[in-house]
Amino acid sequence: MAERLPPEDTLSSLSVSGSADSGGPGPEKGTRKPPHWFPLLLGTLTAVGPVSTDVYLPALPMMEAQLHSPAGSGSLTMTAWVIGLALGQVCVGPLADRFGRRTPLLIGTLGYALASVGCALAQGMGVLCAFRALAAFMGAASLVVPNAIVRDTTSGNASARLMSRLIAVQGVVPIAAPALGGFALTWISWRDIFWLMAVYGLLCMVLVFLLLPETLDADHRQPVQLKRVLERYWRIFNDPTFFYSGMVWILQGFVVFTYLSAAPYLFEQVFYFTPMQYGLLFGGCAICMIGVSQINAVLVERISSQKLLRFCLLLSLGGAVTLLCLALAAAWVVHNGGQLGHGWAALLIAAMLAVLAPGGGIGPNAAAAALYHQGRNAGTAAALAGTGQYLTGALASALCAVLPVGTALPMAALFFLATLAMCYCAWKAPREAGTEGSRTP
Repeated sequence: MAERLPPEDTLSSLSVSGSADSGGPGPEKGTRKPPHWFPLLLGTLTAVGPVSTDVYLPALPMMEAQLHSPAGSGSLTMTAWVIGLALGQVCVGPLADRFGRRTPLLIGTLGYALASVGCALAQGMGVLCAFRALAAFMGAASLVVPNAIVRDTTSGNASARLMSRLIAVQGVVPIAAPALGGFALTWISWRDIFWLMAVYGLLCMVLVFLLLPETLDADHRQPVQLKRVLERYWRIFNDPTFFYSGMVWILQGFVVFTYLSAAPYLFEQVFYFTPMQYGLLFGGCAICMIGVSQINAVLVERISSQKLLRFCLLLSLGGAVTLLCLALAAAWVVHNGGQLGHGWAALLIAAMLAVLAPGGGIGPNAAAAALYHQGRNAGTAAALAGTGQYLTGALASALCAVLPVGTALPMAALFFLATLAMCYCAWKAPREAGTEGSRTP
């Protein structure tokens, strides 16, 4: 296994080869680390997801009115986005393993920009939904390929460290996007927001063209025949390291979508938070997750990513148990005619943060372990995990929609079940995943 070392100020020669059969665990010790700006570049690409969802949410009522659509129909644009993203990830993963990392990113970012132009020009909700699905399908490359690039250039603890740095970049957008979108609507229309998304897509394409090297050697690319692709997906799914660590990675998405679906109603309708107050809560949760991810990036220099993963999972499970107990007590108070004051809200928020904040360490460490043996199949493996995250996220949203509202009990119960399953999977995962010096048999 060999890696061409990049010059001091560029990644133009950065490329890694895996073992002949399985891809091997990536770069060996002693190779040059990616430059400090590399996480910023990859984070800018993966931010296409939150940019495309959070920024335009305040404009949904305006969109419905101007397109003469029924109230609530704007949410169909989110459904179209999730469907397009799930399909796009499944398709772009094998393509990234066949044609390398740069080409799918260049085509994907260009397609995302053009589809965003279609959204800006749409004259009906159906047309808007169609272009949103297309934008998601093309933009999926920006979610899948950066994860594969991380696996191309690092492995084990180094992957967890780089993934943690990516979270810092990705996390800024969800904090700022809704506020920026709401502020922008005082000066521009919802169509202008989609024009800005198109500009963002073109900017990403230019950054890829000018700065991003090809990190997958031509000798280690995979064919894209349907039978071979399906066999590859099946082989990845049956790899114990990917299955158990990947399930932790996927279920972390379930936890986040549960929070996004259940928390707004709970705090705005039950505890009467204003939109600004809930926005502050939303930002606070994101800041906590980013903070934990950066602590994880430092600790992974000294402690194995697997140990950090298990520690974060235990913290999250403890928070889930605490939240479940508080939710049961609060439900009992409401059932007996009592009122839930600000004290109850503070307790529930503290327990909820104890569940969510460790996710800043769970995601990077689980991702690094899941991709550890997938050197040649990193794109396909990242696509499989990404699709799983959105499918379980859709399940979480559906469960929150059908479960009774009015208390924190549904959210707490889903948190508890998900974190318990994540702990089980982490303890079943092979112990060598995430260890820098181990090698694929």
